[in-house]
Amino acid sequence: MQLARQLQKEVQSSNSHDFTEDQKKTLGKIATCLEMRSASLQSTQCQEEFKLEDLKKLEPIIKNILTYNKDFPFDVQPVPMRKILAPGEEENLDVDEELDTATGVGSTQSFTTRVPGTLLPRLPSEPGMTLLTLKIEKIGLKDAGQCIDPYMTISVKDMNGVDLNPVQDTPVATRKEDTYIHFSVDVEIQKHLEKLPKGAAIFFEFKHYKPKKRFTSTKCFAFMEMDEIKPGPIVIELYKKPTDFKRKKLNLLTKKPLYLHLHQTLHKD
Repeated sequence: MQLARQLQKEVQSSNSHDFTEDQKKTLGKIATCLEMRSASLQSTQCQEEFKLEDLKKLEPIIKNILTYNKDFPFDVQPVPMRKILAPGEEENLDVDEELDTATGVGSTQSFTTRVPGTLLPRLPSEPGMTLLTLKIEKIGLKDAGQCIDPYMTISVKDMNGVDLNPVQDTPVATRKEDTYIHFSVDVEIQKHLEKLPKGAAIFFEFKHYKPKKRFTSTKCFAFMEMDEIKPGPIVIELYKKPTDFKRKKLNLLTKKPLYLHLHQTLHKD
């Protein structure tokens, strides 16, 4: 835990110009993993959630932090980004209640109501160019009612998983009904469709807060490819985490008929 806290302080320090933003994120994720390992050691359950062999996978990343540029091996959120990220992103992911006040992290609440997300306005129209508005209507999950602070992260990636647009978060969904969580929110894709490269895809990551682990986790994801963009409703399949932005290893979340429900509107000037 001491090492996790030290990493947090280093990355959150206003003088930490030694690291790039990506390196700070990686250090933050390492801190999260250290916390999870610490929680596993203190747990009375025989099933360790973060094993020693998992911890060993972090060693080469720490040793080569200045040159490390691969995908992080675990689907975790960076601890130190809690109070720094834009509204609606990872928030209130408390390490424990005694964190010192210098970092501004630490709270006795298990979770708080998330502020509105980071959705962006529609781009200005351009002659002959098409813009896409995606209305996220609802997502079907067997345990929909148990999800705390559920929200969706929307990104547009190329074939190599590289961001083509700013990543957007929806506000937290407030209405749950049977096996559905209702969002009813419009997302404006931040690039004209004609400017998106061949093989691009729009990703939807469903995230929720886990009070036991004290961090926000991705539960599942879905994506839409360019040939699926057409006006009207669309229903897309849900896949198990971790999110595979390269679309190589896809495993369906469930065999049940539960999907992400969207509605597309195209705007052409």
